[in-house]
Amino acid sequence: MSLPVRRPGRALALLRARTRATETSSDPLWPMRLAGDLRELGADWRESAALCADAAWTARATGSSVLVLLHPGQVTVADPDPVTARAYRHLYLSALRYDLRCATLQSLAAPLLERDRQSLDCYSRALYAFSLLGQSHPEGLAVMDEVLDEAGDHAKTLHVLLHGLWLGLDLDQGAQRLLALSTRPPFDSGTDPIVAFRRAGALRRLGRYDASLAAIDRALDLLPPGDTAVHADLVRERSLTATARDLHHHFLIPGGTPT
Repeated sequence: MSLPVRRPGRALALLRARTRATETSSDPLWPMRLAGDLRELGADWRESAALCADAAWTARATGSSVLVLLHPGQVTVADPDPVTARAYRHLYLSALRYDLRCATLQSLAAPLLERDRQSLDCYSRALYAFSLLGQSHPEGLAVMDEVLDEAGDHAKTLHVLLHGLWLGLDLDQGAQRLLALSTRPPFDSGTDPIVAFRRAGALRRLGRYDASLAAIDRALDLLPPGDTAVHADLVRERSLTATARDLHHHFLIPGGTPT
């Protein structure tokens, strides 16, 4: 049995496509160019997800959201080229995820799943699971389990599921599921600040405040310098956990008076 042969320079070509998309996010044509680059490379769903998620995040941060540059029809229409269709889908649904527009994401992804359940890629199904989990719909857990069977150690897909579990409320064993997922490869190295951030939220929900504070402090240490938006989220999480811990200790003091 022969192993698949990777084309020379493929990693560099993918890096160039990613750089081109993120560095030209002020150009309204960048989504079309990125889709063209992915089509030319014959990108698989993993490569498309990685590039499109990063590009959608950067565009959002720079005020050039994909949601302004594309329209829902480009996500739902059947494109003759599957790589292009998948790229637009990954870009638009990722942008909805970053904006926490769960209901809109669900409304676009659900018909795709019904129409192309067998062929819809794993990352798109993860985004659909996110839309359900983020609205605390229990059926999202079943979709998540299906995705996990296929996702392997694809970090972008697992981050989508972690995000949904973190956002959702009153999901059956939601916090415990998040903690279990956060130790799955490739997160088992413990070096991802966003994973540590998600873990902190789950630990807080479980009343494990000291462990939550330790997780958020680790996330702060791991976060690259200059990421002010995420840093602010981490600081808010730390403040919330510290307040919850203080309230918990206050009500445990005999004779304490709530204030």
